Amino acid sequence: MRTEFDRQLGELHQELIAMGTLCEQAIATSAKALADGDAALARTVPELSAQIDRQERQIEGLCLKLLLRQQPVAADLRTVSAALKMVTDMERIGDNSGDIAEIVATGNAVPAGESESIGAMARAVIRMVTDSVDAFVEKSVVSARAVIDSDDAVDCYFTALKRRLIDRLRAGDPAGEQAPDLLMIGKYLERIGDHAVNIAKWVVFSITGEREGIP
Repeated sequence: MRTEFDRQLGELHQELIAMGTLCEQAIATSAKALADGDAALARTVPELSAQIDRQERQIEGLCLKLLLRQQPVAADLRTVSAALKMVTDMERIGDNSGDIAEIVATGNAVPAGESESIGAMARAVIRMVTDSVDAFVEKSVVSARAVIDSDDAVDCYFTALKRRLIDRLRAGDPAGEQAPDLLMIGKYLERIGDHAVNIAKWVVFSITGEREGIP
């Protein structure tokens, strides 16, 4: 019985890695479409979001199978329960990536000077998503807490973006008309970082049983 549980738990880890990879692709594709002003590329993101949704349902089914058929002990129960919570945040990451792509598909190119900063913010949240899933698979509290700590950097990116956009508006910069869209894009990236933090907090819970600031 334990051998079968371990096999299914390994399958769960692989499915979570696959879902995390899809999330990374969705964020990266949205960010590239934004930087290049590529509306056609942005329109490919909804399919990635749909794949993330399907992966969420598959993982939920596997988790329920583990809970109902394998009767996990306390530590294993925390692991499966945390995975169920994690996929909810991962699905929302897909949604936020789709929200960014939707703005890109209907908007203009990023003003000079903002492409690099938004790209850096996108790379930071991609790392957070990747590292949070890796922390779960590796059962690493240290890695999970590093993800939580890295959220400060993403928040700083967002704060700096807001200040620059306000300055553009005050200066009468013609690119200022794009400020609302860029602000929303920055906010979606900031939310993705928050979801990665939630995933990391569930990792800590799965290992220690402690609910450290879990919403």
